[in-house]
This record gives sequence, C-alpha cells and structure tokens, in this order.
Amino acid sequence: MSFHFYILFSAQLNNYYIGYTGDELTERLRRHNSDHAGFTGPANDWTIVYTEHFSLKKDASDRERQVKKWKSRKLIEKLISSS
Repeated sequence: MSFHFYILFSAQLNNYYIGYTGDELTERLRRHNSDHAGFTGPANDWTIVYTEHFSLKKDASDRERQVKKWKSRKLIEKLISSS
C-alpha cells in the first residue's frame, strides 16, 4: 500500500488544504469536492497542486505535520513551485 501527502488549492476560497491519505488521490479529491461539513466543504473546485508518495503511513503523516507547522503560504507556494 502507498500513502500520499498532498496539497489542494481552491480558487473559489483562495486557500490551500494540506493532507495525507492511503486512498487513491482521485477518490480523495472527489470526496473533498463533494458537499460535506468540514474545511473543504464550502468549495467544490479543489485541485491537486502538489503530491509526495510514501510507502509508510507514518512518513506521509509526518510530512503533513511538518508542512502544516510552517503556517506560511509563502513557504507552501515555494514548495509547490519547486516541483
């Protein structure tokens, strides 16, 4: 099984979402774009702008925490543009 660290962007909200999953990215994106309660629920235009793949869940989770701790849009955009 593989795990994915990912960053989504919504033009409607002009915001990024950072997460990780063991699901297929297309299925996870579909759920983010469905009408639901939660951070990504208000918009349905989320797109994947960055991914990293890991063989261990812990590594994907650690990477998510690392990037979320940055709390910096500038650093997130630098990461995205470096890919």
